[in-house]
Amino acid sequence: QVQLVQSGGGLVQAGGSLTLSCILSGGIFSNYNMGWFRQAPGKEHEFVAHISWSSRTTHFADSVKGRFTISRDDAENTVYLQMNNLKPEDTAVYYCAAIWDSTGSYYATRDEYDYWGQGTQVTVSS
Repeated sequence: QVQLVQSGGGLVQAGGSLTLSCILSGGIFSNYNMGWFRQAPGKEHEFVAHISWSSRTTHFADSVKGRFTISRDDAENTVYLQMNNLKPEDTAVYYCAAIWDSTGSYYATRDEYDYWGQGTQVTVSS
């Protein structure tokens, strides 16, 4: 059974940086496209970033483009979300997600993903 375990997050001042990590176990990591979503209080889940299994393609929500970076280390079965120049509106619970893929497709919808991490709180103070 595939499991995703997240780490990172916390409290940071506006303009600061944080890195989130997500380790996949129980499956072949290099077969999975990985995504990050977030949910702010009272709001729906929001797509943040996606990286293909090959790392050839990445996609970002417009709200984080130029500030966030997604990367993966297949040797460590880990996907990272590097968040720079954080803003108070980035405050949310962040979730990593995985979908098995062989086509190199782009997945930005919550329902498309098969597996989810436990979530980690990111709070950005103004």
